[in-house]
Amino acid sequence: MKYMRTNSLKRLFTLKRRSFDEDEANPHSSIIDQDNDENFKNVPLSSTPQKPTWKCFSFGEIFDATNGFSSENLVGKGGYSEVYRGLSKDGEEIAVKRLTKTSSDERKEKDFLTEIGTIGHVHHPNVISLLGCCMSNGLYLIFPFSSRGSVASLLHDVNLPPMDWQIRYKIAVGTARGLNYLHKGCQRRIIHRDIKSSNVLLNTDFEPQISDFGLAKWLPSQWTHHSIAPIEGTFGHLAPEYFMHGVVDEKTDVFAFGVFLLEIISGRKPVDGSHQSLHSWAKPILRQGQIEKLVDPRLQGAYDLPQLNELAFAASLCIRSSSTWRPTMSEVLEVMLDGDMDKERWKMPEEEEQEEFWGFEELEYECGSSFSVSPRDSTSFMDTSLDSISTRSS
Repeated sequence: MKYMRTNSLKRLFTLKRRSFDEDEANPHSSIIDQDNDENFKNVPLSSTPQKPTWKCFSFGEIFDATNGFSSENLVGKGGYSEVYRGLSKDGEEIAVKRLTKTSSDERKEKDFLTEIGTIGHVHHPNVISLLGCCMSNGLYLIFPFSSRGSVASLLHDVNLPPMDWQIRYKIAVGTARGLNYLHKGCQRRIIHRDIKSSNVLLNTDFEPQISDFGLAKWLPSQWTHHSIAPIEGTFGHLAPEYFMHGVVDEKTDVFAFGVFLLEIISGRKPVDGSHQSLHSWAKPILRQGQIEKLVDPRLQGAYDLPQLNELAFAASLCIRSSSTWRPTMSEVLEVMLDGDMDKERWKMPEEEEQEEFWGFEELEYECGSSFSVSPRDSTSFMDTSLDSISTRSS
């Protein structure tokens, strides 16, 4: 593909928006035939697509909002982007994500364009909303500022008190709802590909919002999966079929969500100091039914046992090696909210059960040192602690 300059991005973005407006005028031209798509059954959808609410910011607006991209307002930095806190003319706190000047290759620009094209058309309380973009003097995305930072920053900051159980449960349920929306509630199926605690942001009420759509993929209704190379994502969250074969579909996100649930329950990081993944540590405990051994010891027993059982059962289904035997996110929500823990329903055939523990965790560990992940892994969108935000805002 030819190298895309900023002017080309502007033109392509304009075409994307025009195309969406045309779809709004003719709802029957949608890419997905909702009447024939099983994925959309029992999912409330508006009869017509919602028009994007983002706007194009001028460079002057975001320059002034961030005080000239002052280092005092820098709240996150990754392999190819930086995030600045800002204050709009209307007094709204915003986050400005900037493609760094050193990241001038085609792939980084493509990631930005992907994020605009994906998140610009989603509307759900558990998915971060795009306020707008700017394509003058660089590439910028503008979001509402998430004052509490990411789940990872709150869960793993040793200087903060442990997150209480009810907040953890609220985060788990809200994130599941947001992911279910991406898979089944959008006009086009969206596979996020990088679900993890540092990509789930929290508002003042601890309502979670899924963020960072740079790796996201549209999945047309007639397709069963994408085949992707090179493999990008985060070590410890990658589903076996993606890690080994590049196969991506909704179940890829389901696996990562299972790891996210285990992280919420245990307070452990997805990969520990010995390079053991969280899901490989948890599987034997789940298999033996010793659920309470999963719980973050910092909670000192202060948790709701029925809720714990539901989250743990959901996690055990999500992290299955065989994607066929993983639930959809709708089914995950049934477990988490309705207590649907019918073990007979989810019992795998004996031969599948034996293959479940054939050694993917060992393979993952062997490949870990040479496995190449996206440079975005170093720091995710606004992955910053409350302390650093409050210090810089004072």
